[in-house]
Amino acid sequence: MLYQISNGTVSVGGELILSHIDFEIRGNEKIAVVGKNGAGKTTLLNLVAGKLSLVRDDRREGAGIRCSRRLTVGMLSQQAFKDGNRTVEEELLEACPCRDTFERERFEYEREYDTLFTGFGFPKEDKKKRISQFSGGEQTKIALIRLLLEKPDILLLDEPTNHLDMESIAWLETYLLNYPGAVFIVSHDRYFLDKVVTKIVEIEAAQMRMYEG
Repeated sequence: MLYQISNGTVSVGGELILSHIDFEIRGNEKIAVVGKNGAGKTTLLNLVAGKLSLVRDDRREGAGIRCSRRLTVGMLSQQAFKDGNRTVEEELLEACPCRDTFERERFEYEREYDTLFTGFGFPKEDKKKRISQFSGGEQTKIALIRLLLEKPDILLLDEPTNHLDMESIAWLETYLLNYPGAVFIVSHDRYFLDKVVTKIVEIEAAQMRMYEG
């Protein structure tokens, strides 16, 4: 799997955010994005998610985004749930590709769903509760569970350890290390990043630098 940006520039509201960047994600890399507030970290995530486009400049050649194949990208949304009256079970089972209750694929999905749900500190009986009965932080955790169940090729996480206790963070570290796709993380939690990532992307003054390790 390859996702590659060549000579890319991004502007938002007429303001230059990223200038002539070269960037790539390969295989199942775990990458951290670091930089000061406002440097463009979330902008880069939105670009990879397809929510933003590169600036096109006819005076130069080669600017663009290239993928080795059609990729699925998943990003945690701020407005995660549209209907607070639905139960957790309704929300999480909706993403299951198999509708037949007796199929093995369905069984494997529900088993992982249970593992993720309890791994983030929820008792199993909470699956029957409505989304609106959970706090904002708990809803963020449920949205993250839903995203992990979808298993996108590229997983985009913006401050994923917010609202998580130490036990849940440790559990998430292990899960992401074994995640089969690529993981792209914005976080100020340096200990968490030290445990998970294999590459660092630093954004400063609209420029990008990449470091191994």
